[in-house]
Amino acid sequence: MPDSAAAVRLAAELEDRVAGVYSDLVRASTDGVRGTATEALREAAVRAVRWRGGSVPFPGLAERAATPTASATPTA
Repeated sequence: MPDSAAAVRLAAELEDRVAGVYSDLVRASTDGVRGTATEALREAAVRAVRWRGGSVPFPGLAERAATPTASATPTA
């Protein structure tokens, strides 16, 4: 990392991506798994807010976010 600000941006980006994965799991699951995935999504979103210093609309949903950086779908 070039500096601490870059490390903080990376941490927020990683939490956004983790939230995206949990968001996909929430959509694809049912019952108890959905509840667990929802809680994990919330926790990742809270951690991202702490790193970033602010929130984003629809954490974990890159297609609805203002900036499309939190995609859970890998690109080749």
